[in-house]
Amino acid sequence: MLSMSVADTDSVISSVATPTLWAVTVAGVLLLLTLDFVLTRRPHEVSMKEAIAWSIFYVALPLAFGGYIWARFGSTIGLEYLTGYLVEKSLSVDNLFVFMLLLSAFAVPKELQQRVLLFGIAAALVLRAIFIALGAAVLANFTWAFLLFGLILLATAVKVLRDQMSGGSHDIDVSSMRSVRLLRRFVTVTEDYRGTRMVVREGGRRALTPLAVVVVAVFATDIVFAVDSVPAVYGITGDPFLVFATNAFALLGLRALYFVLQGALSKLVHLGYGLAAILGFIGVKLVLHWAHGIWPGVPEVPTLASLLVIVAVLGLVTGTSLYATRRGGDPAGSAHLAHLGASTHEGDSGTGDATQPPGR
Repeated sequence: MLSMSVADTDSVISSVATPTLWAVTVAGVLLLLTLDFVLTRRPHEVSMKEAIAWSIFYVALPLAFGGYIWARFGSTIGLEYLTGYLVEKSLSVDNLFVFMLLLSAFAVPKELQQRVLLFGIAAALVLRAIFIALGAAVLANFTWAFLLFGLILLATAVKVLRDQMSGGSHDIDVSSMRSVRLLRRFVTVTEDYRGTRMVVREGGRRALTPLAVVVVAVFATDIVFAVDSVPAVYGITGDPFLVFATNAFALLGLRALYFVLQGALSKLVHLGYGLAAILGFIGVKLVLHWAHGIWPGVPEVPTLASLLVIVAVLGLVTGTSLYATRRGGDPAGSAHLAHLGASTHEGDSGTGDATQPPGR
């Protein structure tokens, strides 16, 4: 059973994705997201104690849900869920690197950072839901989509690896981001933040605050993350419900995890190598699955083997990263910080007459 084909989704969907389970899961995600918005209504600087408490909650919750999935639907489905969650959590750490760069580039005040992160998480959930639905429809009707998804992941893995090895600049040039340039072309931007307000009246006309601009920039990067993330977890399981659940649980805990890992993120200098290896591995797995449908003699990768490979890769790059930073760092180290940021902007830095955000 552990070597169940990724395409064997009909039985999985009928046994797992019941309307009741879908409704309860979606309602729970919306409730948690609403709770986060209520808690961040009054801006404040997040303490380490608060961040750790919420991080523990957002790790315990998906693990408890995984225990429920395992107990109700068996070890095969349970392994698919846990493996998918681990993949999504690993990729979400890369989200944190880019969010950190954006918050720094826009000089976002500490008390507003959690609000920006929350908007980014909400947008990511919506985008993932759209991509998951599209992916399910494509995979159900076109077997070549497994090959396409595999090639996308392999290309992404190569790009992440090149960026990791290049040791290039880790800064994001906000003024050259296409989404920001387009926004400033049509709207005035204030010179300073106005609390949690995104739109204000200045000089008799409406103007955006830098908070609105950074939120747009985060939305733009969310699109890139969705393109990488959804095919990756479809390489683990063909059940759209499990794909949604693993994405949702991985994203919901990002806000708190950001403040816990803010200092430690810079020490994971080899994480890019690990992410490249994981994306490449899942890409190969999808290509093999496509080939197996044409030539049955082609072997497929069992879910348990995928889990062991992912755990081993993450453990290895964490260990080598800590060793490298103790010995004075890695000069080519965390270049992956910019690989998604670079994907969302061009070298043209023209911005029109709009005002730059503070600190730029």
